[in-house]
Amino acid sequence: MTPPTLPRFNLLGTNVTAVDLAGAVAQMGQWIQSPESGRYVCVTGVHGIMEGMRNPAIQRLHNEADAVVPDGMPLVWLGRRHGHAGMGRVYGPDLMLAVLKTGCQQGWTHYFFGGKPGVARELMACLTAQFPALKVAGTFCPPFRPLSNKEEAEILGEINRLRPDFLWVGLSTPKQEILMARWKSLGIQAKVMVGVGAAFDFHTGRVRQAPAWMQRSGLEWLFRLCMEPRRLGPRYLRNNPLFVWHVLLQWTGIRSSAAKGRDIG
Repeated sequence: MTPPTLPRFNLLGTNVTAVDLAGAVAQMGQWIQSPESGRYVCVTGVHGIMEGMRNPAIQRLHNEADAVVPDGMPLVWLGRRHGHAGMGRVYGPDLMLAVLKTGCQQGWTHYFFGGKPGVARELMACLTAQFPALKVAGTFCPPFRPLSNKEEAEILGEINRLRPDFLWVGLSTPKQEILMARWKSLGIQAKVMVGVGAAFDFHTGRVRQAPAWMQRSGLEWLFRLCMEPRRLGPRYLRNNPLFVWHVLLQWTGIRSSAAKGRDIG
């Protein structure tokens, strides 16, 4: 197993990569030059950290990833307290646009997997209008159920035939982490998989993004809660207080959170 090339710090048992947006793009650009395929990147915030705390299997999938980039400001603030002063937020939608922009110059190819029916093709149209030189190898919107063995074999066969540089996975956490880890084990021929959650909906205009000042202030969760209270209310009202509590326990040394999976590099 290839060791991580970026430093990480332990946050409640998950090894978070100490990186900013430019560093993440640069690292993935290096991976594209490597002969290795099937790397995967978890774009993770408080929700992903708490899912890992509740389920050691999910935490292991994060820790076996090639990078766990900080999607939320709380992870950035905590990383800086761990001594990583250069950390910055690696927001999934921004990461996607940054990679696509660089990819137009480098000739990278992309495959979009996820979203509701028709969203992936709509995303391709929106992004191609923004980046005329964008190279899209293909798109696929999975059904709202687990793929059958036949369906999975067919979609993997297509991706392996196309061999895209980037496979963008627009599912929810932890579905996208489970899928990326599984497909890595099955020998997928995409160079880098990136789980970007709701980025497909943001870039197609289906869901509004929080104002920049709310994102910088760590208040994006409040904006999204106001937009989708029934869906996101239970998640935020449960996860956020528990996250603060467990971080305090880790800081004071009352509770140790040993990471399961890949060691910190």
